[in-house]
Amino acid sequence: MRILFIANHGGGFADYIDVAPGTTIQDLFQQKLPSEKPEDYLIRVNRQPVSADYGLQEGDRVSFTPTKIEGA
Repeated sequence: MRILFIANHGGGFADYIDVAPGTTIQDLFQQKLPSEKPEDYLIRVNRQPVSADYGLQEGDRVSFTPTKIEGA
């Protein structure tokens, strides 16, 4: 299934990606930012905060925005 993934980490980017049915936000975070801690990010789906076990759905808009910025 296809979702819009927005990563505001570093330079940031947005792109449509395919994820397997049943993928949770926690799964996606571990795939995209394996060396990062979820508690250091504002994680939203369709502009709303969600729990780690939220199951992604076709057409969701997912964003990961760091809450701690190094050097700031």
